[in-house]
Amino acid sequence: MSDILLGIRGLTKAYPGVVANDDVSFDIRKGEIHALLGENGAGKSTLVKMIYGLVGPDKGAMELDGAGFAPGKPSEARQNGVAMVFQHFSLFDALDVAENVALGMENPPPMRDLARRIREVSELYGLPLDPTRTVGTLSAGERQRVEIIRCLLQNPRLLIMDEPTSVLTPQEVEILFETLRQLKAEGTSILYISHKLEEIRALCDHATILRLGKKVATCTPSETTARELAELMVGSSFASPVARTTKPGEVRLKVQGLSLPAPGAFGTPLRDVTFEVRAGEVLGIGGVAGNGQDELLSALSGERTSGAGTVALKGADISQQGPIARRDAGLLSAPEERLGHAAAPDMSLIENGVLTGARRENMLNGGMINWTRARSFAEDVITRFDVRTPGPGTAARALSGGNLQKFVVGREIMQRPDVLIVNQPTWGVDAAAAAAIRQALLDLAAEGAAIVVISQDLDELMEISDRFGALNEGRLSPTRPVPELDMEQIGLMMGGAHDMEVAHVHE
Repeated sequence: MSDILLGIRGLTKAYPGVVANDDVSFDIRKGEIHALLGENGAGKSTLVKMIYGLVGPDKGAMELDGAGFAPGKPSEARQNGVAMVFQHFSLFDALDVAENVALGMENPPPMRDLARRIREVSELYGLPLDPTRTVGTLSAGERQRVEIIRCLLQNPRLLIMDEPTSVLTPQEVEILFETLRQLKAEGTSILYISHKLEEIRALCDHATILRLGKKVATCTPSETTARELAELMVGSSFASPVARTTKPGEVRLKVQGLSLPAPGAFGTPLRDVTFEVRAGEVLGIGGVAGNGQDELLSALSGERTSGAGTVALKGADISQQGPIARRDAGLLSAPEERLGHAAAPDMSLIENGVLTGARRENMLNGGMINWTRARSFAEDVITRFDVRTPGPGTAARALSGGNLQKFVVGREIMQRPDVLIVNQPTWGVDAAAAAAIRQALLDLAAEGAAIVVISQDLDELMEISDRFGALNEGRLSPTRPVPELDMEQIGLMMGGAHDMEVAHVHE
C-alpha cells in the first residue's frame, strides 16, 4: 500500500492575465503535516480551492488514496474526507455553537446528540467548547475552535488549515499545535498554510514552496532556516532590518484615559487607554484581531473624536481636532484596510498621493492642485518603496494588495511625520518588501519621529519595537521594554492579564 494520501499531478489554473497555478505537482503523505508556503499571489489559495472543490483545474489531475479525485463542489470534497478551516471564519454571530456546526454538516444529527458530540470531540482534542454559547460572545480563538470541531466531526482524512494562528495568542497556538500533533498521530494528514516560518519549522514534516504559480522547492522545514525558507519564497536574498542605537528624546505623543464607545454593534469600545511615545521610539501594540485595533487608530488619527480622555501632540491637546488638523500638526497615520480606507480604489496613485499629502508636500497653489508636483511625489514613493505598477497614473484597485500596501505606507513615511501611527504595516507583502518597510520605519525613528505600530505579527513587533503593549477588549496593558519580555508574558498580556499577573510570571 502507498503511503501517499493526496497526489497532485500537473495542476494548472489560469485566469485572465494571470496563471495562478502552473503545472504544480507534489504529494501529501498519510499522517503528515505538510506546509504550503508562498507569498501573496504565489498561488496557494487557488491550489487549495481546487483540492476543496471550489474551482476546477484547467489541466492536471489529483489522486486521493490511489483513486481519481476531482471534486466539483466542497460537499464532494467533504464526502471524500477533505475538510478545510478557512482564514476568515464563516460563522453566524446570532446562532449558538451547535447551530453553527449543524449548518456546516450535510446530514446533521438531532441537536441534543450533536451538542453531546461537540462536547466529546472538543474535550478529546483539547479544544473545549460549550455548544450552547452564542457565537457572537466568543473570542477569536474560540470561534476558530468552532470551525475546527465542525471539521473534526466529519472524521477527515485531510484537514486544510489556512493561516490558523493569525487570530491566536501564543498560549492558544501551543494548544492548537498539540491538537494537530494528536491528529497526525491518529493518521490524519494536514495541509498547513502560514507565513509564520518559525511555526512551520516547529510543526511541519515537509514543505512545498510556490512562487508565481510554480512549485520551486520541497524541503524539510526543521532542517531549513527561516531565512532560507523566506528566500525560496521570494526568489532572492534580502537584508534584515538594522535597529537604531539612538536614545529616545522628548515625549511626542501622550494619550491619557482615552475612552470611546464602540462604533457599531460588533465594534470594540476603547477603555481608558493610556500611553506615551517619545521621539526616536517605536511602540509596538499587539493583540488578537478585533480587540480595538481599528478603533484605536481612528481615535489617534482624528477620525473619531467624541469620547473621554486626552490626546496630546508635542505637548498640545489635539483631542478635538480632526484628521486634517492633526496631519498639519505632524501626526500621520496608515490604516489597516488598504482599499477604501487608506486609498480610494478608482483614483490613480497620483490622486491618492494628493489625498493625504496635498498640504504637507506643497501641492496646492491658490486652491489649485499642482499636478506636476503631485506626479513627482507619487513617482518618488513608487521608486523608493519599489511599488510594482505600470506608472503613477494607475488606479489603486489595479495594484496587488502587497504593492498597494507599499505605496500607502511609503506615502506617509515620505511626508516626514513627527508621529506616525500604522496598523498592520506589512500585511500581505512578501518577506523582502516587509523587511524594507520595517527598515523604513526604523530609519524614520532614527530621524526623530515617534512611531506606533499596531500589528498582529508578534515577530514583527519584537523585531522593531522598543516598548510593547497589548490590546484586549479595548484596554491597553501597561507598556513594557521589549528586552524584558518573553513570549509567555506577551501571551498573558494579549489575553488580558493585568500587570501584577505578568510581573508574577516574570519572577
